Amino acid sequence: MRCLEACARSAEPVLYVDEVDIHLNPKVGRDWCLPGQRRVVLTPGNNKKRYLAGALDSKTGRLTWVEGKSKASSLFIQLLWRIAGEYRGAPRIHLILDNASIHSSQKTRKALEQLGGRIVLHCLPPYCPDANRIERVWLDLHANVTRNHRCRTLRKLMRHVHAYLHARNAQRRASPILRKVHLRRAAGARARFMIGRLVLWPGRD
Repeated sequence: MRCLEACARSAEPVLYVDEVDIHLNPKVGRDWCLPGQRRVVLTPGNNKKRYLAGALDSKTGRLTWVEGKSKASSLFIQLLWRIAGEYRGAPRIHLILDNASIHSSQKTRKALEQLGGRIVLHCLPPYCPDANRIERVWLDLHANVTRNHRCRTLRKLMRHVHAYLHARNAQRRASPILRKVHLRRAAGARARFMIGRLVLWPGRD
């Protein structure tokens, strides 16, 4: 796989492929908040899900993704056609991915035939997530969007997910500052307030 990635070129791009679950019930984990405040995590109760299938270009770092209501062959096939459309000039496209059943189903094989053999699948060894670079993207997505989120509807959460991924493509890197603009503004306002207190009352806390 390393040799395949090292030899990647525009005529034969190499992409890392995987799927990720997005839950309305937030992932609970470490987070930050302003001093003296407590982070509130909403628990909507009835969990709802959406699924993303994504492909990370090994050379450019650009992410291509699609959304679906189930993690089925149709989701992966939708991604295949999206990739084929975005890499129209490439006679062959290499995908590095795991051994999930949707990657080798009869429907998937039929779709690959319809694409004329342009897309070639390269399966990783079992239980080898660290070798798939897109896993890092999903970890960053959870850290910056789904962890401790406060969205009451799945629709709103998915807007944040897509906004984060679009911003990531624009910056070509994971960036925690893409999330919670209003918190950054609040932090800046509090910092200015504290500086003002020090200037006006230098001898007071």
